[in-house]
Amino acid sequence: MTSKIINMAERIKDAEDRFLESIFDSAPIADDGFSTAIVRKIRRRFWLRRLALPIAAAIGGAIAIKPLAGLVTAAVRLTSLLPQELLAATAALIPQAPMIVLGAMLLAAFLLGLRALDD
Repeated sequence: MTSKIINMAERIKDAEDRFLESIFDSAPIADDGFSTAIVRKIRRRFWLRRLALPIAAAIGGAIAIKPLAGLVTAAVRLTSLLPQELLAATAALIPQAPMIVLGAMLLAAFLLGLRALDD
């Protein structure tokens, strides 16, 4: 069932409505492909911006592999010089997998609770 008010509003048109309809019913202006070229240029820039950061990260990562490998070998040499008691104490402070999973579950429950409060 449609409303009578909507039907009457569609039937009753004043001078401004007829003027606007005549403007929008006119044929599109011929631009010899200008608008198509602009849309193509905007899409190209959009994809360029979208791909620039991952490509720069990949190039930077490729450049940083050799110094990173040297840093890892230096860290391994340094850990061999440290006393074993210090390494055991720090290993006990690092959270284990069940604790990480519990934290992730609590974070998810908190975020879902916030979303429910927002609604």
